[in-house]
Amino acid sequence: MKWTSSVSPLIKEVELRKNPVIIRVNKFDEDAAKKFDQEIAQAHNTGQKVIPIVIDSYGGQVYSLMAMISAIKHAELPIATIVEGKAMSCGAILFSFGEQGLRFMDPDATVMIHDVSSMEHGKVEEIKASAEETERLNQKIYTMMARNCGKRDDYFLKLVHKRGHADWFLDATETKKHGLASQLRIPKINIQVSVAIDFE
Repeated sequence: MKWTSSVSPLIKEVELRKNPVIIRVNKFDEDAAKKFDQEIAQAHNTGQKVIPIVIDSYGGQVYSLMAMISAIKHAELPIATIVEGKAMSCGAILFSFGEQGLRFMDPDATVMIHDVSSMEHGKVEEIKASAEETERLNQKIYTMMARNCGKRDDYFLKLVHKRGHADWFLDATETKKHGLASQLRIPKINIQVSVAIDFE
C-alpha cells in the first residue's frame, strides 16, 4: 500500500502556502514603492484570494504613492486595505484603493487628508512649474479618492477648501461617514490550507 498527498488546487507551491503575502505600509519612498510592487506580484503566486494591505503611516512622497497605485491597478486579486493607528496624507489616499466593502479601520485609528506639499524653490519659472504640478497632483488625488468612495469628483477637494486647506483629521466614524472606510474593525486574516490524503 502506498499513499500520496494532494494539495488544494488553490495552492501552487508548498513553500509559498506557508508564507501568504500581507503587505505593510508605513513609508512612501522609492524603496517602499519598489517593495510594494514586488509584494503585489508575489501575492499572485500564493493561492490567496485577497491581498491585504495594512497601513500605519504619516505619509511621504506623492510620486511613490502613485507608483503603488499603479501596482494596485494592475493587480488581478481584490485588494483589502486596513488602517491600524493612522493613515495620513499618502496613507489616506492608499486606503481608498481597497475594494468597496474591504476597507477596514480600527475604531481608534485616525485618517488625515491634506493638499500635496509644494517643493517650490529655485528660479521664478521653476517655482511656477512646481506650483502648477502641485495643483495637478491635488486635483488628481482628490478625484481618485472621491471616485473610489462613490462621490462626485470634487467632493473631497471642496471639503478641504472649505477648511482653508488645513490638515483635516478624521476619526473612524467620520471616515466611514464620508465613504472612505467600509467597516470599523480589524479583520481576522485566516489562512486555510487543504491537504487530502489518498491511499492506493
